[in-house]
Amino acid sequence: MLRASRLLKQGAGALVRTSRLATTAIHQQQQQQRSSLLTNTTRQYSSYQRGPDNSEKETIVKLLYNIGSKKEVEQYLRHFSSVESQKFAVIKVGGAVISDDLATLASALTFLNRVGLYPIVVHGAGPQLNKRLEAANIEARYEDGIRITDGRTLAIAREVFASENRKLVEALERLGTRARPITGGVFVADYLNKEKYDLVGKITRINREVVESSIRAGCLPILTSLAETPEGQILNVNADIAAGELARVLEPLKIVFLNEKNGLYHGTTGKRIETIHLDEEYEGLLKEPWVRYGTKLKLKEIKELLDTLPRSSSVAIISAEHLHKELFTHSGAGTLIMRGHRLFGKRDLAEIDSDRLRDLLVQFDPAVASGATSVASYCQQLTEMAKSGAGEYWIYGDEPYQVAAVVIRRPNQGGVSVLDKFVASRAAVLGNITDNAWKLIIRDHPQLVWTVPRADDNLSWHFERADGSWAVGDDIMFWHGVDDWKLVSDLIARKTSASANTSAGALAGSAPSAGVRAYSTMARRQPALVFSGPSAGAQRRTYSSSSSSSSSTSSEGAPLRVGLIGARGYTGRELIKLIDGHPRFELAFVSSRELAGKPVPGYSKTQLNHVNLSASDVGEIAKAGRDRVDVWILALPNGVAAPFVLAIDSATAQLAIAEQPVVVDLSADYRFDVTGQWVYGLPELHRKNLLQNNTGRISNPGCYATGSQLGIAPLLPYMDATRLPSVFGVSGYSGAGTKPSPKNNSEFVRDNLIPYSPVNHIHEREVGHSLTRITKPSYPFNSKNPLKVQFTPHVAPFFQGIALTLHVPLRMSMSSKDMTDVFAEFYRGERLVHVTQAAPLVKDNAERHYAVVGGFAVPPSLAAENGLPLGSDSSSGGVVGSVALAERRAVVNVTLDNLLKGAATQAVQNMNIALGLDEYMGIPLVEEPVMSLD
Repeated sequence: MLRASRLLKQGAGALVRTSRLATTAIHQQQQQQRSSLLTNTTRQYSSYQRGPDNSEKETIVKLLYNIGSKKEVEQYLRHFSSVESQKFAVIKVGGAVISDDLATLASALTFLNRVGLYPIVVHGAGPQLNKRLEAANIEARYEDGIRITDGRTLAIAREVFASENRKLVEALERLGTRARPITGGVFVADYLNKEKYDLVGKITRINREVVESSIRAGCLPILTSLAETPEGQILNVNADIAAGELARVLEPLKIVFLNEKNGLYHGTTGKRIETIHLDEEYEGLLKEPWVRYGTKLKLKEIKELLDTLPRSSSVAIISAEHLHKELFTHSGAGTLIMRGHRLFGKRDLAEIDSDRLRDLLVQFDPAVASGATSVASYCQQLTEMAKSGAGEYWIYGDEPYQVAAVVIRRPNQGGVSVLDKFVASRAAVLGNITDNAWKLIIRDHPQLVWTVPRADDNLSWHFERADGSWAVGDDIMFWHGVDDWKLVSDLIARKTSASANTSAGALAGSAPSAGVRAYSTMARRQPALVFSGPSAGAQRRTYSSSSSSSSSTSSEGAPLRVGLIGARGYTGRELIKLIDGHPRFELAFVSSRELAGKPVPGYSKTQLNHVNLSASDVGEIAKAGRDRVDVWILALPNGVAAPFVLAIDSATAQLAIAEQPVVVDLSADYRFDVTGQWVYGLPELHRKNLLQNNTGRISNPGCYATGSQLGIAPLLPYMDATRLPSVFGVSGYSGAGTKPSPKNNSEFVRDNLIPYSPVNHIHEREVGHSLTRITKPSYPFNSKNPLKVQFTPHVAPFFQGIALTLHVPLRMSMSSKDMTDVFAEFYRGERLVHVTQAAPLVKDNAERHYAVVGGFAVPPSLAAENGLPLGSDSSSGGVVGSVALAERRAVVNVTLDNLLKGAATQAVQNMNIALGLDEYMGIPLVEEPVMSLD
């Protein structure tokens, strides 16, 4: 998929666990500064709230940009900082999180505190208490799901709560975060039912001063859920209930329930539920057959809680490791539950509040705000269109008019509706109302088309919801649910025609709105229906986007003519096969000096013979621009392409950019270009540049370089700047080309493994150069500290395919699960990169068009095994020196076919993008990779 959201917002990586790992990095940088705090066992409280160090806060905020765009991170920071400190968040922590994931929890809370936020933590200790009761031969008894608490049980519970509270506080203080243990004095309670439950309480009052004084002192308040009667009797209270009662008094923006499952899951589909808008969905949810027992009780309790709080409050159910992605990004990570507002869909302007709609459009619709059109004229055009029978319209919104959308359907558009306006207030964005409105729209209009300016700040939102796109001039046309390519072609032709005659409007030409339509939409997260599993290949999105050099001369569905220079090699043969099966490409010229005059094998569209074209011949043909050849592919050895490129450039210099043919060079000649004329064609990492390219010059990556970058890119934010990654590469002998040599002599390589170019291989330089270009200034390697890799290639006795084993030094420890999640998130939606837990094999990947990244492994962490925080140094009893460095590395396996994803398939990807086609058109796709290892 075209992940504009990642490429525009996150540079090289949108990483699920950035927040946790970045906290560890900050901890490592500050160890010496905090050593006195880490070793001092005497807790000291000040009488004032200590704000975070400004430089430290700035550093951590920049690290947050790795999980979300600068815009959205700062938007949420301002939102959370706009209220009093105690009104930010109440976080309920289950006992299992403390026992099983203490380091992650402490890191997550530390991260929040470093940006000036003070979450209030209420924790339970159920599993720990059950264990202690079992050891004491005391039976754990429950009634109506409530623990019956007698005197012996309560005595042990007090010990357990105090112990777990102390563990969390000390874990925070080891990270330099001041925390205050609060094991009593906050919750005042009466007996819930003494005869039935014994020493179990029902909270009647909250002593908020205890919590607020902790925050004023600059300490995170860490509360147990034990309560007291006015007479001083300790009572047991469920931690969920205690957190809810505290939230009712403090009215925080967020109430967070941390669990190990990372959200609520649909009982039928098994998918995580990403959002629940209670006003709209609650009654329907309760009727679902899988909503019962604990799930039904949880939903009822959350609804009762949110019904008493401002609509700005919401509940998040999330794991500790994903907490920051949930809090600081629109995409979220767990389950977000809010009251929301009921949505409406009307087909008559008379049925809506026109004054409130006017206010919304005046504030947030750029076309209205700029004076390009008025609300009155727009509404009049809608009314006249409906009266004349020229079309129908629907108006969608929510009760407080925070979001509004207008959808139009005309008789001549094949049943496809046009989303003509979609505007939203800041409150609707933060409250995820836009996403709920989108779901309602696509329910009523399963086939939908809309147009957005290329310069729109929120392109990522549109790409995430589209099944395809096409660039037309300064706009991008998106569609959802339109599977018929002929219908898509018709819509594109109409849009192209409309763009040629007017700067406004809908596809059919007579748009209701005057001026250029602009959208001010963002969503909280993408719909669950789009992503259906952890595998990067499981997403159904495909996108077709072009740069401004997209052909404007090719008529609807007309063949796009390809000139192939260098057809004798293995890659040339694979290109011929792909073009033969491509619905839009056809070969115009196939040039090979050795094969001139001979029929082109494997090509069935026409009878075609090889020719021998010189650079001057190509220049003569290129003078006609795209009338004769739409795209030239240079499949030549290194150092040979320049005369052909010069001939094409000279012949087309006077042509408009849209008339100039695209050039895709498969050699290394232009991979290091710094002039800006050539774009590096690895779509999964450079798609933004490919889309914005207006020169039509694309340098196809090398095969080894493709696999190496796919294996390193997600880890760029976490790498150790003092050590270099190493790549052990093995290729089939087709990688040595067709020119005879020992490396492609099947007899010589039989039962053999041949190393070559052990240093300074061109792919070694290409990997470092190209990855450096997608780094951010905050990354360990960046433009001021360019990345270099150590690469050793080998030839093996199989024909095609590449296996790479990469060792990537890290600046902090990671688990293999961390890595799996990081890579799955990074390649989410990519159709030609699959992420697997098992190690991929060459035999499974050969003759297939995708790459597989998997087999993630890390050395055992002595620090983790001893319960120490990741990245601990000797001052806290951790692991140091060469042993610690050896632990902090990641091992990744990558396989791909050197002739396909490493060359020909990737070239077709680039051609599709450059010519405005679906990126994956003509490329055989699979949902899951072939895997021999489990």
